[in-house]
Amino acid sequence: MAESTRIWFSQSLETVAIWWRLERRDGVTLGFTSHDRDLAFDGLVHRTAPGMVPSAIRRTADFEADSAEVAGALSHDSIREADLAAGRFDGGSIAMGLVDWDTLERVTLYTGTIGTVGHEGAGFSAELRSVKDMLARQIVPRTAPTCRAEFCAEGCTLSANAYTYQATLAEISADSASVRVSGGPTTSLLAFGTLRWIDGPEAGLNRRIEAIDGSWLMLDRTTAAGIAVGTRIELREGCDHTLETCATRFANAANFQGEPFLPGNDLLTRYPAPVA
Repeated sequence: MAESTRIWFSQSLETVAIWWRLERRDGVTLGFTSHDRDLAFDGLVHRTAPGMVPSAIRRTADFEADSAEVAGALSHDSIREADLAAGRFDGGSIAMGLVDWDTLERVTLYTGTIGTVGHEGAGFSAELRSVKDMLARQIVPRTAPTCRAEFCAEGCTLSANAYTYQATLAEISADSASVRVSGGPTTSLLAFGTLRWIDGPEAGLNRRIEAIDGSWLMLDRTTAAGIAVGTRIELREGCDHTLETCATRFANAANFQGEPFLPGNDLLTRYPAPVA
């Protein structure tokens, strides 16, 4: 059924509920509704979640970003504290709107992405960013001595498959912030790369490799409890975005997305050397 064009809340009594749809970055899609029973539409069952409450949704006719926020209780099976802490909802997409629970007529009021997710005690709140936020992006790239392109993404032109490997978890550090792996490339090639969990409690999540310490990979987040040695992982090499690395390691200097030879701001502070 196409979205309704009716005028909502035009009568004193209507069969209207609120619906939310969350798509996490690991591909899991969740649907919720404020109605007292589940509602199925658009190929997804929206489970009853009366504890989830949206704030006022402000929509504008200009380029100013729309604002919204959603809060609720951590009592729903689909939204667990462990998933919030692991970042499963960070950066995901969200849509919300109204639905007539009798006829399933519906309208979308807000679409965007999930920003910061926080939780206190038995509750959580999520900052929502509308699609208008994309209008605030820099249209003309700023000059920089390092490459602006994401490694193996648009602009870089290198194939991700050529730098992606299958491996297994060999050891976890005492503070759960670093791991050692079995398989994959030389450890030094993984600096600034990514580790993706294939199995275990964090399956589907990507972790950035912030640094290398010998044979240890230092991750941007601590690993969850319950991840066992032998867990399958996917590793992708990293890049420090310098011209030297692009040219000597990847032979890809022709696609370097930076300006390494432009004078920097320090040129303004230079003074002529005194004559001896």
